[in-house]
Amino acid sequence: MPHFMCPGCGHGIALRALLWAVHELQIDKNKLAVVCGIGCSGRVGAYIDANTFHTTHGRPLAFATGLKLARPDLTVIVITGDGDCLAIGGNHLIHACRRNLDITCLMLNNEVYGMTGGQVSPTTAAQRITTTTPGGNAEPTFDACKLAEAAGASFVGREVTLQTPSLKNLVKQAIAHPGFAFVEVMSDCTEIYGRKNDLGESPEMVLSQKADMRPEAFGNAADQPFRPHRLRTGVFAKKDAPEYGAAYRARAALARGGAR
Repeated sequence: MPHFMCPGCGHGIALRALLWAVHELQIDKNKLAVVCGIGCSGRVGAYIDANTFHTTHGRPLAFATGLKLARPDLTVIVITGDGDCLAIGGNHLIHACRRNLDITCLMLNNEVYGMTGGQVSPTTAAQRITTTTPGGNAEPTFDACKLAEAAGASFVGREVTLQTPSLKNLVKQAIAHPGFAFVEVMSDCTEIYGRKNDLGESPEMVLSQKADMRPEAFGNAADQPFRPHRLRTGVFAKKDAPEYGAAYRARAALARGGAR
């Protein structure tokens, strides 16, 4: 299906995986709510025929929290980007993980602020060139999955767009999980990030994810300054924990009973 994202943008694959997962889970579109933030990832919700909400920058998890508490009958999915989620929205992510409200957060990580001109983001790889790091990024890369797990998210996982069926299955697990689920989707920005760093066209950028996953199969890792470590994918955390919405409603019911 044509979309208005850039040709080769990995977010289109992420959208395909999400719709595939929703279809297999047989979620009624009238019972599905998709909350998006600002950025390229925020435009993904425009293609979903459900209850969609385009919020302010960095705030989709805050809006989604209020929505899920008011309407616990809805399946609430947040689509956000690495800048939207980890920079201006980083504090909201921490406390969403801590509360463990039944929300699924898909963070589409393309390592750059693609919509606003290609500025450096918290996940931009070291030495990469962006409009705000013309000499190369000097900051270490942010590991969102480690943050989510440490903050208390009861489901944490990562997958690359190259492995679309695996991504679909991971998203299915996240949606079905009764608590806060965080999924990092490794995407690609071809028009801004890829061109500026001479990473090739979309096929080259997607296939490079193989080298990120298996650097030992592509020469000496020490000779690859942008890929010094193996990119782990799959489920990193899955545990049973009290779901915040249920605990909140139980406490409210107890308070109402005590008032009588």
